[in-house]
Amino acid sequence: MSVLVLVLAVSAACCLGFGFVLQQNAAQRAPLGDFLSPRLLLDLMRVPCWLGGTGLMVAGMVMGAIALADGEVTLVEPLLATNLLFALALSRVRTRQPLGRQGWAGLALLAGGVSAFVVAGEPRGGGAVTDPVRHWVVFGVVLGLALLLTACAGRVRLTWGPALLALAAGLVYGVQDALTRVSGQRLSVGGPTGLLTGWQPYAVLVLGVTGLILVQSAFETAPLRRSLPALTAAQPLAGIACGVGFLGDRLRTDVGALAWEAGGLAAVVTGIVLLGMHPAMPQGTGEHGPARDLQRR
Repeated sequence: MSVLVLVLAVSAACCLGFGFVLQQNAAQRAPLGDFLSPRLLLDLMRVPCWLGGTGLMVAGMVMGAIALADGEVTLVEPLLATNLLFALALSRVRTRQPLGRQGWAGLALLAGGVSAFVVAGEPRGGGAVTDPVRHWVVFGVVLGLALLLTACAGRVRLTWGPALLALAAGLVYGVQDALTRVSGQRLSVGGPTGLLTGWQPYAVLVLGVTGLILVQSAFETAPLRRSLPALTAAQPLAGIACGVGFLGDRLRTDVGALAWEAGGLAAVVTGIVLLGMHPAMPQGTGEHGPARDLQRR
C-alpha cells in the first residue's frame, strides 16, 4: 500500500466530511420547491456556508482523484468512507456532545472494518476488463438502481426520501470514482488528447453534477443523520463493485479472505449507521413547507 495514496485518501475523506456538514447546514434552509432541480444549486450558490462546504468537497474530490490515479478503487473507496468520522468530529465541536458508547462503537467498527477489508483483501490492480458487455452491465445495473431509488424518493421525499436519495447519490459517486480512475489512466497513457477524446471525463462531470443535486436535495429535506450514513455506505460498495467488475481490481478469494472481507464491509456499514445516528450529528432546524419557501423568496 502506497503511503501517498493512504494520506491522499484520508485527507480527501477529511475534506468531504467537513464539507458535507457545512453544505447540509445551508441546504436545510433552501426552498422545498427546488427539490431535485438544478435551481437548488443556483439558490445555494448565494449562501457563503454552502460555498465553503462545496470548496472543501471539491478539494476532497480532487485529492480522491489523485489517490485513485495511483491506487485501486477497491483500496481507496473504503478509506473515503471514513469521511463520516470527520463529519462527526466537526459536529461534536458544534454540538459539544460526547462520543459515548455509541460513538466509540461506531468509530471502532468503521476503522476496524476498513482495516479488515484492506488487510484481508489485499486490493491490487490486474488490468482493465476488456469485455465491453461486462463493463456496461455493471455500469447499467448500478446507475439503474440509482435511478430507481431517485424515482421512489420523489414519492416519499419527507419520510424515506432523504435516505433513498443519499443511497442513489452514493451509487452515482461510486461509478464516478471508477470512471475518474479510467480518466486518469487515459491521461497518463495518451496525454490531454487521449483524455479528451474519450467519453469518460464527460461522464465524470455529468455524474458529479447529478450526484450533487441528489445530495443537496437529501440535505434539504432532512437532518444529516438521515442522509449521510446512506451516502457514505453506498459509495464504497458501488466503487468496489465497479473496481472488480470492469476495472480489473483483484481481491483475495480464498474462503478465509472472503469471510474477512465480507465481515469488514459489514462492520463498515454498521459503524456508519451508528455514527450517522449519533446525537452529535446535526438534526436540522429549517422549516418545511410554504413558510420556508416564502422566507427565502
